[in-house]
Amino acid sequence: MILWKKEGKGNWPPTFSMVVPLVLVIMAVGLFPLLLQGNILSGTVRQSQIDSRRSEVLNRCQILSSKMTRAGYFMPEYKDTALNTEMEITADLYNGRIVIVDKNYKITADTFDLSVGKINIAEEVIRCFQGELSNVYNKEKQYFAQTIPIYSDAPGHSIDGVMVVTASTENLVSIADAMEEQSGFLDLIVVLILGVAAVALSRLLTQPYRNLASMIDKVADGNMETAVEEDTYLETQRISEAVNQTIGKLRAADQSRQEFVSNVSHELKTPITSIRVLADSLMSMEEVPAELYQEFMQDISDEIDRESKIIDDLLSLVKMDKSAAEMNIAQVSINGLLELILKRIRPIAKKRNIELILESIREVSAEVDEVKLSLALNNLVENAVKYNVEDGWVRVTLDADHKYFYIKVADSGIGIPEEFQDRIFERFYRVDKARSRETGGTGLGLAITKSVILMHQGTIKLESKEGEGTTFTVKIPLTYIA
Repeated sequence: MILWKKEGKGNWPPTFSMVVPLVLVIMAVGLFPLLLQGNILSGTVRQSQIDSRRSEVLNRCQILSSKMTRAGYFMPEYKDTALNTEMEITADLYNGRIVIVDKNYKITADTFDLSVGKINIAEEVIRCFQGELSNVYNKEKQYFAQTIPIYSDAPGHSIDGVMVVTASTENLVSIADAMEEQSGFLDLIVVLILGVAAVALSRLLTQPYRNLASMIDKVADGNMETAVEEDTYLETQRISEAVNQTIGKLRAADQSRQEFVSNVSHELKTPITSIRVLADSLMSMEEVPAELYQEFMQDISDEIDRESKIIDDLLSLVKMDKSAAEMNIAQVSINGLLELILKRIRPIAKKRNIELILESIREVSAEVDEVKLSLALNNLVENAVKYNVEDGWVRVTLDADHKYFYIKVADSGIGIPEEFQDRIFERFYRVDKARSRETGGTGLGLAITKSVILMHQGTIKLESKEGEGTTFTVKIPLTYIA
C-alpha cells in the first residue's frame, strides 16, 4: 500500500494518500478521550485515596483526643501510659508521627521521642489553639499533617493541648503509580488495536476512491467504453458524473474529428473526381465539337473554383482555431460594417428579387476584429439569400445596450427542420446536400461564423420553422475581453 509519493522539484512536498490523514484523525479522536480519561481517573483515584486517609486519620485521632480529654491527660496526677501506647500504635498504623503540645506550646509527648520538652509554635498549632483545625499536604515528601485540639474536661471545655499528627501517603502513591503503569500497558494495547482498526477503517472508507481511480486509469489507457460508476458516497457519485460527462465529450470530439477527416476527404475528392471524369470524357472522344469542348472546360473550371473555395474555407477554419491573441481588435462602426456587407450581397439578391433590409435602431461602435466579424456576418446574410424563396426578403437588425450589441438576420426562406437545428454549426454538415451544392456551399460557413463569434466572447442563437424562415441572433460585447 503506497501511503505517499514524492513530487515536484527537490522531491518536496510529498503527496500523501488519504489513508494517512484519516488514520491520524481516527487515532486522535480515539486516543484523546482515552488518555484524558486515564489521566483524570488516575488523578481522581489518587486524590480519593488521600482524602480517605485524611478522613480516617482525623476520625481516629479525634477519638484519641476525646479519650485524652476524659482521662485528664494534662492533669498533674495523670499517670496512665495506655494512651501513649495507643498513640504509638496509631502512628505506626499510618506510618507517621504524633506529637502532643500543651497550652504553653511545650511538647509533652512524641511517638518518635525526639522533641519532648521542646517548644512548637508552628502556625498550624497556634491556629488550632484558637479552635481552627488544619490539614496540610506535602506532595513532594508524600505526607500530610493534621492538627486536632485536646479539650479540658472542666466546664467551659477550653483547649488544653494540640495533637499534631503526620501520616505518610507513600504507600497510597505507590499503589496509584502501579495502577498507572498497568493502565499505561493497557493504553499501549489499546493504541495498537486502535491503530490496526484505524488503518482498516481508512482503507474501507477510501476504497470507493480507489475503485474510481482504477476506472479512470482504464479510460486513460484508451478504453473509452469503460463506465465510470461509483455511487458509494455523494462525492464519488458527483466525480463519476463529471468524469462520464468528460468522457462523453471526448467521444463526441473523437467522433467529430473522424467525421471531419472523412468529410474533408470526401469534399476534396468530389471536385477532383468530376474533373477526372470530364477530362477522361474529352480525351476519349475524337473530333470534339468546340461547343462541347467549351462546355466541358467550363464545368472543369467550376469544379476547380469549388475546390478552391473549400480549401479557402478550411484555411479560414484553421486560422479561427488558433489562439485569440491573433485577433486584430479595433474600434469599428458596426452600422457601417453591415451596410458594406449588404452592398456586396445586394447584386446576388437582385437576381432572385430578394429584398435586403437594414434596420439600425441606434449607432453602434464596438471593439472587434473587423475582418473576422465581416466574414461571419457575410456568411449569415449570404446564407439568408441563398436559402430563401423567390421574391423573398432578408431583414438585418442592429441594436445595443450598455454592454452588448445585437444583430438579427431574419429571412423568409425555406427554414430548417427542428431535428437538424442542433447540428447546423458542425463542419461540413448540410441539411439539404443537393441544394447546398447547387448554391456553391461548402458546409463550413456556419462553423466559421460560430468560431468567429466565440472568439469575440459572444453567442449565436437560432430560431427557425420549416417553410416559414430562419432568424439568427448574434450577441457580442461592446468591449473586447481577451
